[in-house]
Amino acid sequence: MPALFIGHGSPMNTLERNDFTRAWRRMGEVLPRPVAMLVVSAHWFFGATAVTAMPRPRTIHDFYGFPPELFAFEYPAPGAPDVAQEVAEVARPTWVGLDRDQWGLDHGTWSVLAHLYPEADIPVVQLSINALKPLDDHVELGARLSSLRDRGVMVIASGNVVHNLRQIDWNRPDEGFDWAHRFDDAVLSQMTSAPADILRLREHPDYERSVPTPDHFIPLLYLAGLAAEEGSASALLRGYSMGSLSMTCYGVGVEAASCETGLGAATLPAGVPGENTNS
Repeated sequence: MPALFIGHGSPMNTLERNDFTRAWRRMGEVLPRPVAMLVVSAHWFFGATAVTAMPRPRTIHDFYGFPPELFAFEYPAPGAPDVAQEVAEVARPTWVGLDRDQWGLDHGTWSVLAHLYPEADIPVVQLSINALKPLDDHVELGARLSSLRDRGVMVIASGNVVHNLRQIDWNRPDEGFDWAHRFDDAVLSQMTSAPADILRLREHPDYERSVPTPDHFIPLLYLAGLAAEEGSASALLRGYSMGSLSMTCYGVGVEAASCETGLGAATLPAGVPGENTNS
């Protein structure tokens, strides 16, 4: 089963039709149908490693300042407690707690799945990002998730390669700053040649500006760990939004040509909305 990293951008992508969301829909049309999905979202970032294990995960609206239509959106996919148990087993020696009643699916997950699999009829479990772990632990855990793909589980990491909300420029709806381009290009080179060495990018001169907080970058590390098993990842989609967001998407076990629909930029709402990246 393929594995993906999706640059998810604004929660408004859930409702909008733009070049990015059309590309995500194209991916869902051409990719094989998984028996379940394991999603690593930037927005479940707290001090433990856990996986949702409830039969019916709730839709979490973890943001503010957006239209009522977005708060009304529901993604009623079933959970998969059996898959959650498998995640806990393959992750060893990393301990993974089974969350049966606390979290659910946050917008890092459902804003993307609303387009990839809009029927919400495929079971979904979500894996937290342990904020207390060093970055290399996330790469290693990503590699250990590889065996799930052989069982029909699609692993999807959802974040952004470049994610600096403090430097958003509303006058650049479909452009990226020079430093965002440079860092995004460096990630492309690393992911397509030597993903196992993804953490070399911490030495890049634009790393601190592109990754001011780790939460949206860490999901990429999970795909890098999975990609290391096969030697490389493919860039499925590239583009920028509001100067300081990269919308680049990567795939492992999927050809870029099969998902191409054109490039563009996600449309962000007016004003300066907020996101809650913690549980």
